[in-house]
Amino acid sequence: MEKKQVTDYIAGNKDRFLNELLELLRIPSISADSKHKEDVLKTAEAVKQRLVEAGADKVEVCPTKGFPVVYGEKIIDPKLPTVVVYGHYDVQPADPLNLWNSPPFEPVIKKTDIHPDGAIFARGSCDDKGQMYMHVKAFEFMVKTNTLPCNVKFMIEGEEEVGSPSLGPWIVENKERLKGDVILISDTSIIANDTPSIDTGLRGLAYMEVEITGPNRDLHSGVYGGAVANPINVLCKMIASCHDENNHITIPAFYDKVVELSADEREEMAKAPFNLDEYKKDLAIDDVRGEKGYSTIERTGIRPTLDVNGIWGGYTGEGAKTVLPGKAFAKISMRLVPNQDSHEISEIFKKHFESIAPASVKVKVTAHHGGEPVVVSIESEGYKAAASAMEETYGKKPVPTRGGGSIPIVALFKKELGLDSILFGFGLDSDALHSPNEHYGLFNYYKGIETIPLFYRNYTNMKK
Repeated sequence: MEKKQVTDYIAGNKDRFLNELLELLRIPSISADSKHKEDVLKTAEAVKQRLVEAGADKVEVCPTKGFPVVYGEKIIDPKLPTVVVYGHYDVQPADPLNLWNSPPFEPVIKKTDIHPDGAIFARGSCDDKGQMYMHVKAFEFMVKTNTLPCNVKFMIEGEEEVGSPSLGPWIVENKERLKGDVILISDTSIIANDTPSIDTGLRGLAYMEVEITGPNRDLHSGVYGGAVANPINVLCKMIASCHDENNHITIPAFYDKVVELSADEREEMAKAPFNLDEYKKDLAIDDVRGEKGYSTIERTGIRPTLDVNGIWGGYTGEGAKTVLPGKAFAKISMRLVPNQDSHEISEIFKKHFESIAPASVKVKVTAHHGGEPVVVSIESEGYKAAASAMEETYGKKPVPTRGGGSIPIVALFKKELGLDSILFGFGLDSDALHSPNEHYGLFNYYKGIETIPLFYRNYTNMKK
């Protein structure tokens, strides 16, 4: 297999590849919203159909307690290596809708400074429909041109954006079917379109919800204000107390198992291209803020964090209502680094938050979902195959990086299947994942389709 074979195939099918992706993006497969249950199921059927058309065998929509897993395979020789491809077809909610420049499920292509060739603006374009679908089209190329060098198994789920609650049990039940040599995942980013990179680590996650209850009903703020605890005021003080003046997390035992990188390791991380001024300009901020003593790259890659993802209570409608609310709520996530355990951190957070509450309120802390941090060796055959493929298509070696996000099932794959995951992403951090106006560059989409078959070739050759 030569790179030119891939680029020629892409050139001959470019419009079809794009139109098929746009069809997927039009389906609002929001797994967190029960109103979109049928849309999620419709997307699973669409993914199944595309796998069949691409040449996969034994394709089925596998039921779980939640949304189904789409499975398909192509076994050309049991003696050859097997690549297991993981992706997800569900997407984040599109709220707030008023901040989108175009409807989130009516994809449009627009040019930007970063994507001069154009980018697809739609929810799920980068995370993860666009990146997942690159694998389907790369597979199609290999099947149709008879260049597939090894076996392939697809596992595309519909609950990643809600923590993959059904995937673990499904994997345990299907261990035999999922036997392979390496997991290939495109749900991460590269540094820039002229600077390829491969994530060698991901942070873990502990996601919590807190409820603060004061009086047994909403009260008149004039009659009761100043005499009865305001749950919103209390909640804000409790959250603020979780960081000190250096933005260090104050929860006891939170850092006990954090692995500190050596000076040499931090020096290597600092070699990754990064322009702080451009970073601030992209976000329209005057300055960055984070844990003292660490760079922006380190803060998002090797340090744990605690952030409020949502906070609400009282009256938030139009106009004024002088109310002292009976309840206040917040959703809080903690990103974790190697050696931290999501279950331990969830329990540590719960005990701490309950302990700092004043007697004037009651506290309820609920753990939603989580996942463990992971690190992948740059000496593994999978990483080397991916790095070599990127070097061939981008013209330069990729930079190994640590991703700030979390893919909880990566640790699960290692635990249950004994397989390492190669985080072979092609998006950009600036593509507004989880935000209004999410987009995915056409360059990135086609570059992924071009590069993935070369990974298969390289990996198979290394395993011989």
